[in-house]
Amino acid sequence: MHRALQLTLNGQPKSLEVVPSAWLIDVLRDSCQLTGTHQGCDTAQCGACTVLVDGLAVKSCNRLALQTQGRSVTTIEGVAPDEHALHVMQQCFTRHHALQCGFCTAGFVMRALAMVHEAVPAEEHAVRAALSGNLCRCTGYEGIVKAVCEGLRLLRQEAAP
Repeated sequence: MHRALQLTLNGQPKSLEVVPSAWLIDVLRDSCQLTGTHQGCDTAQCGACTVLVDGLAVKSCNRLALQTQGRSVTTIEGVAPDEHALHVMQQCFTRHHALQCGFCTAGFVMRALAMVHEAVPAEEHAVRAALSGNLCRCTGYEGIVKAVCEGLRLLRQEAAP
């Protein structure tokens, strides 16, 4: 038995038919072919599957797709301003060499974008604490933390009147 799911996906209205038990990550990857959201641990521990739901960071491996009914979901594919440019946060990750294998990167970028509107100061200690739900096995986190700090500062400056 399938149920109708209507949401806004990366800024576009989307209608799907999903089984009630379908996880958001599976719908994104399999039904929508948005494979930038990675499936890591399946237990909401690693953060590789992080997406934004109404601007909040959500681990899509433990969120039922139907829980996004009527909501706005943004994946890594939806953050760049166009197909030829990177988002400011992605540019910061590149500038600070905040990726190696890249498996965790999309989840870190999405978590960092949610932090822009949270009360997380653009300071190393605060950023490390806010990123504690995302794991990287390659980088040692130094570049990631520097990239997020810079990205937070730049994006908050852009948003300031």
